Amino acid sequence: MRNRVIICEASEIVAIGLAEIIDSMAQFDVVLRLDSPEHLSEKILSTDANLLIIDPALLGFQYKDFISHLNKEHPRLAVVALVTTCLDHSCLLPYSGVIEINDNRAKIIAKMNEFAQNDSPKKNEDVELSKREIDVLVAVAKGMMNKEIADQMNISIHTVISHRKNITRKTGIKSVSGLTVYALLNNLIKEEELISC
Repeated sequence: MRNRVIICEASEIVAIGLAEIIDSMAQFDVVLRLDSPEHLSEKILSTDANLLIIDPALLGFQYKDFISHLNKEHPRLAVVALVTTCLDHSCLLPYSGVIEINDNRAKIIAKMNEFAQNDSPKKNEDVELSKREIDVLVAVAKGMMNKEIADQMNISIHTVISHRKNITRKTGIKSVSGLTVYALLNNLIKEEELISC
């Protein structure tokens, strides 16, 4: 089944360029392009979209809980941030993933394939992570690289990578942003511990 995508971005150049890349992929259809989040919930319903790519810069103070509201109202919808400016990391927590303005075509395609696999972090009581896997997950959520994690825990990089593979297999989450949200939802990390942009 093809994924139905809405792009919400004020810049027509950015929106058209992104739509062209996404439409070149067999499993995606860009069904709507919008320049503002006005009436977005109704448009998600009318198009039966299951993926929304939106620029967080469009969401001013009046929309501060907008993404959390969308996640509750449309549980099947993956909401991806299209980051065109420097943002506080905490602003990206409600999103299923992130596309950066500097991402090239190959990177965008790889990320879209991840989103297509429904990489939407949910609180899951059945996932059993080991103590070491939880330590690695928290370090990843804090923005640490594999080598930093290995040095801090006195283990090899190979062991860190092995733990990360196990975490992905058990949770079904591949992206760093998805793992960060998972760690927050499961009270493994506090929001103030996250590094901002």
